[in-house]
Amino acid sequence: MAAELVGGALLSAFLQVAFDRLASPQVLQFFRGRKLDEKLLSNLNTMLHSINVLADDAEQKQFRNPHIKAWLFAVKDVVFDAEDLLKEIEYELTRCQVLRASLEIRDVLEKLEYLAKQKGALGLKEGIYSGDGSDFCFRLKFDKGNIPNTTRHFSFSFGDVGYFDGLGSLTDAKRLRSFHSLTSGCFYEFNPCQFNILVHELFSKFKFLRVLSLKGYAELSEVPNSVGDLKNLCSIDLSYTHIQKLPDSICLLYNLLIMKMNFCSFLEELPSNFHKLTKLNCLEFKDTKVTKMPMHFGELKNLQVLSTFCIDRDSEVINIKQLGGLNLHGRLSINEVQNIVNPLDALEANLKNQLLVELELKWNENHIPNDPRKEKKVLENLQPPNHLEDLSIENYGGTEFPSWVFDNSLSNLVLLHLENCKYCLWLPPLGLLSSLKSLEITGLDGIVSIGAEFYGSDSSSFRSLETLKFYNMKEWEEWECKTTSFPRLQHLSIDKCRKLKGLPEHHLHLKELFIKSCDKVIISGNNMDTSSLQIKIRGDENLKLLPKCMQILLPSLGELRVIECPKVEMFPDGGLPSNIKDVSLSSFKLIATLRENLDANTCLESLCIENVDVESFPDDVLLPHSITVLRISDCPNLKKMDYKGLCHLSSLRLFDCPNLRCLPEEGLPKSMSSLSIWNCPLLEPRCRRNPKAQDLISHIEELRIGHSDEVEV
Repeated sequence: MAAELVGGALLSAFLQVAFDRLASPQVLQFFRGRKLDEKLLSNLNTMLHSINVLADDAEQKQFRNPHIKAWLFAVKDVVFDAEDLLKEIEYELTRCQVLRASLEIRDVLEKLEYLAKQKGALGLKEGIYSGDGSDFCFRLKFDKGNIPNTTRHFSFSFGDVGYFDGLGSLTDAKRLRSFHSLTSGCFYEFNPCQFNILVHELFSKFKFLRVLSLKGYAELSEVPNSVGDLKNLCSIDLSYTHIQKLPDSICLLYNLLIMKMNFCSFLEELPSNFHKLTKLNCLEFKDTKVTKMPMHFGELKNLQVLSTFCIDRDSEVINIKQLGGLNLHGRLSINEVQNIVNPLDALEANLKNQLLVELELKWNENHIPNDPRKEKKVLENLQPPNHLEDLSIENYGGTEFPSWVFDNSLSNLVLLHLENCKYCLWLPPLGLLSSLKSLEITGLDGIVSIGAEFYGSDSSSFRSLETLKFYNMKEWEEWECKTTSFPRLQHLSIDKCRKLKGLPEHHLHLKELFIKSCDKVIISGNNMDTSSLQIKIRGDENLKLLPKCMQILLPSLGELRVIECPKVEMFPDGGLPSNIKDVSLSSFKLIATLRENLDANTCLESLCIENVDVESFPDDVLLPHSITVLRISDCPNLKKMDYKGLCHLSSLRLFDCPNLRCLPEEGLPKSMSSLSIWNCPLLEPRCRRNPKAQDLISHIEELRIGHSDEVEV
């Protein structure tokens, strides 16, 4: 049995708590009143800062380097020691008791100095920006139910709670600093009786907790008032729980730096005294029912990371202007933008001078604009900083976009997502965005034609774009393309654009073309470079023919997928290109004629059949001998496999075949080294438990058997 010890969150945030205590008048008075060496405090402050400048780089590199993980673990332990000592000094001052403070600080200094000297050997650099400062963890072996009382950082999976008596043995771990649930970002339900130590007991027993995470604990619907007793708490994560509200007592956590409540789908509001969490550095509550911010929210001057800001039409006190007084970093989503009454309020949000790299601007999906000019002015005044990398605009009600969306104001923009901007009549010249790599355009119902206005005046439009996706463009009919545009485009996806008549005639250097539910689109080799192309066509009920003369026009086609296209019953004249390596089909008529439509020297290696109505598959003359990998997926009536049709395979993958009962009686060919069986409930137990079936697959080197509740690796 193994538990995991977790040092959590941002090291810099924990160091800040120590800095605040060092600056405390009580600590300084303690040293002066007892004639202790004040240089010790100065040296401690200097050494903590020396560690702090390495924190970002260490947090970033910890996952690739176990030595840096160990270093971070050791640093946090010493920082906790320093903080405990400083807090003890503040406390004992009131009791007029003199402790051996000098000796203890010297011991902390020696440890910090030793750790700081290791930066060269670990390759740590000063002042490197990191991402979100993700948590790190270590493992500690222990006997079942016996958690060492020296444990400082403990993490667990809710499914394993029963192994150690509901965590009851943790009550002796008086020095516990981190209590952390390990989840993959989802809800965990289990018998609450297994979790013998109740949440309020957890809060009452571990007064010195710095990091608390109950992420994924679905049974948690209420946070007890006793949470306010955790005065030392720096970080709390209640994401993926069923909490509906937070108690007012949580606003007593004056040392709280980080609060996360992402995907709490029942959470409706934040406490009215939320502004009292003056040290709060990070607040995240994505995908909740919260629709308005608490009063005086703008007073949280230390807030740097904010996932979501909700605009309430009915509140004159709480509006978007409050963002202007904050110094925000990272990601921000602004919801209910239609509730901005005065466009000047949007200007006072001062987004242009924030340190944001990702921004979402969301209007309500049911919003019906009555003044397009006001809509545009609001968006114009929400101009983000020029270092923004990721921008999403959803349900915007204007008829056109402001100039900052496409001019040099966003020279660093890499990803752009425009969704359900139904009133826009034409696209802005997005081709001018020189750094743009990914563009997604969804549900722009007013767009009928895409032409010169989309590309701008540059000689090379979309010079960096690699991925382009169009989805649910109901009225889009025509697409014109400049000959010098999309020099780096690799992935093109067009989905549910039923009126679009065709692709641009300009040659595109694609690696992947995905077409779905586009009844009128005709694909030919005239409009693309096919040196390494994949073509994927899905769900086109009216499509009858594949591109003509594929052997000639698409000679280097590498992958072809034709799924859920019931009217496509034959391959084009001349068959498939000889270089094709991977084919996916859901029509038995196509499968039956595949072999005769392949060149004698075909390179075809892999075949996937999906959603085909057959009881037995494949027969010995059906599959080309070149195929070594066969995948069969979503075939509900398939009952048995034909051994003769499998003789040339090295890999067989079976997915979602609920009536497949057994493998061939002859076993699997000796050439086969890999077998995957997934969501085949009748076949799975036979292969796991039946000795005869196990003998048939004993030579398989790579065997994977499971179902959707498990994780395939």
